[in-house]
Amino acid sequence: MSWRYALCLVFLWSVARAQESHPSHWSYEGSQGPKNWGKLDPAYATCAAGHAQSPIDIQHAKPAELPPLGFEYRSVPLNIINNGHTIQVNYGPGSTLTVGDKTYALKQFHFHHPSEESIDGRGFDLVAHLVHDDGSGHLAVVAVLFKTGPLNTLLEAVWRNIPAQMGKAADVPSVSLNVTDLLPADHGYYTFAGSLTTPPCSEGVTWYVLKNQATLSADQLAAFAKLYPRNARPIQPAYGRAVLESQ
Repeated sequence: MSWRYALCLVFLWSVARAQESHPSHWSYEGSQGPKNWGKLDPAYATCAAGHAQSPIDIQHAKPAELPPLGFEYRSVPLNIINNGHTIQVNYGPGSTLTVGDKTYALKQFHFHHPSEESIDGRGFDLVAHLVHDDGSGHLAVVAVLFKTGPLNTLLEAVWRNIPAQMGKAADVPSVSLNVTDLLPADHGYYTFAGSLTTPPCSEGVTWYVLKNQATLSADQLAAFAKLYPRNARPIQPAYGRAVLESQ
């Protein structure tokens, strides 16, 4: 085997490895938009084939005796990233969500404009998704819907510190925040089985959508929309999934 041929094989192997380690690019529009996510990469097949996909339009929710959402969130120094799909705040350890006998650790929260979820056909200006993990790979996401109104002080701190460089997380030790401040006063909720709303659209995610909305100012909404005019996956078929509503 000549050294040139061997070098060519090494190069091709390196390219293949790089392709394996970097998932296919996806977007919210055009040929790489939501309608085509399932075709972009075999790892994204569930985006097209799944029958428990999110988001959904919440309709005909059945009232039920559900456990309260136990939020035990700590204040943490801000760690923030503009990842090219949304603005995400990575959350330090020690903050939990407890629902009945299940406890999840808060990992991060991020935003979609407009809201991905809707209630009886009504969409909202923005939604925050608070992503939790139970340590065994089971995810629980709390969705906080926003409508335009009074200024939101937590969002003001987040927006003010969005990194100029995309794709690189930034520590802002001078800013401390507690995501409890993002929650509306009433923690009543809808719950259903769903999925991640971005590729690979993995299912088995438990969703808790708060029934009451938080607020943000028109200027705050415009600031996010300038970065992300639309970063929301369209509503997905419910396929008869049960949606329960806390009383």
